[in-house]
Amino acid sequence: MSDSEHESFDEMIVDGENDENDQDDQELDDEGGESSNFTKKEPRQVYLPGNQMKEDESLVFDPSAYHMLHDIDSGLPCLSFDVIVDDLGYNRSDFPHSMYLVAGSQAEKPKDNCVIVMKLSNLKAMKNDDSTSSEDSDVESDSSDEESKDQPVLQISSIPHFGTINRIRNTMVDNKVFGAVWSEKGIVNIFDLNSKLKEVEKAKRNRKIGSVEKKKKFVKPTPKRIISEHKPLHSFSGHRDEGFALDWSTKSPGFLASGDCKGNIHIWKPCENGWVVNLQSLDGHKESVEDLQWSPTEVNVLASCSVDRSLRIWDTRLAPNKANMLTIANAHDNDVNVINWNKKEPLIVSGGDDGKLMIWDLRQFKKGNELAVFKHHTSAITTVEWSPDDSSVFASGGDDDQIAIWDLAVERDTTHDVDDIKEIPPQLLFVHQGQEHIKELHWHPQITGVLISTAQTGFNVFRTISV
Repeated sequence: MSDSEHESFDEMIVDGENDENDQDDQELDDEGGESSNFTKKEPRQVYLPGNQMKEDESLVFDPSAYHMLHDIDSGLPCLSFDVIVDDLGYNRSDFPHSMYLVAGSQAEKPKDNCVIVMKLSNLKAMKNDDSTSSEDSDVESDSSDEESKDQPVLQISSIPHFGTINRIRNTMVDNKVFGAVWSEKGIVNIFDLNSKLKEVEKAKRNRKIGSVEKKKKFVKPTPKRIISEHKPLHSFSGHRDEGFALDWSTKSPGFLASGDCKGNIHIWKPCENGWVVNLQSLDGHKESVEDLQWSPTEVNVLASCSVDRSLRIWDTRLAPNKANMLTIANAHDNDVNVINWNKKEPLIVSGGDDGKLMIWDLRQFKKGNELAVFKHHTSAITTVEWSPDDSSVFASGGDDDQIAIWDLAVERDTTHDVDDIKEIPPQLLFVHQGQEHIKELHWHPQITGVLISTAQTGFNVFRTISV
């Protein structure tokens, strides 16, 4: 079994319920003998995804499998978010980390929703020692300045938004940050986020966030927000229904594509006074457009996926009824939920309700020519994204509450094959669990190997030892 295959499943280990206080119990001393407080228990096992656990078993993550892992509660469930590019530099690896995010909420009452701009700072590496007691970790305390300095910090500023936010994406144009917001009300708004970014810098620096260490529990506070009136720069209500598909172009700053649940795709172009939206939609999809992705290398090329099971490539310079250049009619067995365009290679990864991940080479873009097909997820795939650092690595997440990290460059080591993992793809490097109803993940484009994911249970910010 290769080292990379060992890394695949280091994240979770199976343990019995009688292991609640295992940090105080040592089975063996340094010489291999029994310790004075030895408690007999079943040996720990590596958890293989898909295996059925016994009633007295539970999953416990292995802290040695992470460089960093933090759990964040923004106060409201946010099922869509994006990373804001900052001026702190690229290829960052030294701890502690800082980052900026923008997220959209899904509150129960429409009037309680908002666009949330967040700054996360003092994100430190995992502590893999047993020096801190669980009691010290369980209770949040503001009594010591030294203690506060050691805690991660969450600072937020919010824009009120009537209605649930289906999807949110940001871009930078002329050093200004703009956020596009798809509302359940069928409207797409564009907000200027620059004043909000200034406000998070002024927010009080005492909003601690939960840091996941060992098996210890942690308290996730509900942080207070700075909330101010903030009107959108531009609103478009010309879609025939609400939607989820939304993407800014990286090759043509300010260009935006939005897709709705009726199969329509509209192209936005920046102008002197804001944006002009082409009222004619791109003609092709027969059902809901679930995701859109501008090409990272071609100025006018756009990819889309749909509930109609198709993948389509568009040339937005052409008339809307002629713009569909390439189509794979039945790319998946069910709805195609998400796509992502490789930043360095002519590859697209797609994920669907069938639980499949499919890799498509745009040089041979047709059904039957898939570069790879992976069937690991046991439920619908809701998010997928290529690593910005390594063109063979991507991450996926789904309704099975798993985030999987993959590397296309890995091949099976048949000389050390083990029966238990023969059915698991060798390209599967790592499985991260602990969140419920995972909706989106993004690699941080400036911090090496760091993933951020959002779910019904909050955000995770982490880096594994696998990448």
